[in-house]
Amino acid sequence: MEESAKKSGLVWVRVPDGSQRALWHVWHDGAVHVVGDGDEQPLYGLQDGAETAVTVRSKDKGGRLVSWPARVVEPSPGSEGWKAAVEELKGKRLNAPDTDTLLERWASQSRVLRLEPTGPLAEGPQSMPSSAHAAPPVASAATTRRPAPAALPRLLTRRGRKP
Repeated sequence: MEESAKKSGLVWVRVPDGSQRALWHVWHDGAVHVVGDGDEQPLYGLQDGAETAVTVRSKDKGGRLVSWPARVVEPSPGSEGWKAAVEELKGKRLNAPDTDTLLERWASQSRVLRLEPTGPLAEGPQSMPSSAHAAPPVASAATTRRPAPAALPRLLTRRGRKP
């Protein structure tokens, strides 16, 4: 768990509606830590005490590496656990608009969650399921391809000509 989470930039977390969402994270003190809501990434309704599943993907190939059950714990802002987690998260936060006041903003607007492993690996190198777990794309006009205009080939070949 630790090795794969440290090497990956994203984890997939099961949210209350049953879907999985990608969250940037850090591994610290035996658990995955995420910061969200407010001006940060949405946490999709994850609440303190909830049970969830964390799936780590490969950073280079994007495929699943491991998956485990986890319990959501929300440390109170200002506590020792919260301070240690946000120091790690601050180092991984890319392009923060307010690096000087980032911790104050997280304390007032955002939530820091600790996703603690609660059991053995549900999926691992020797126990991957055969299904892809891929969801079908949402129906949208943007996903429907229309035929190219009939004049397009002529227009493309005329571009290189000089008048």
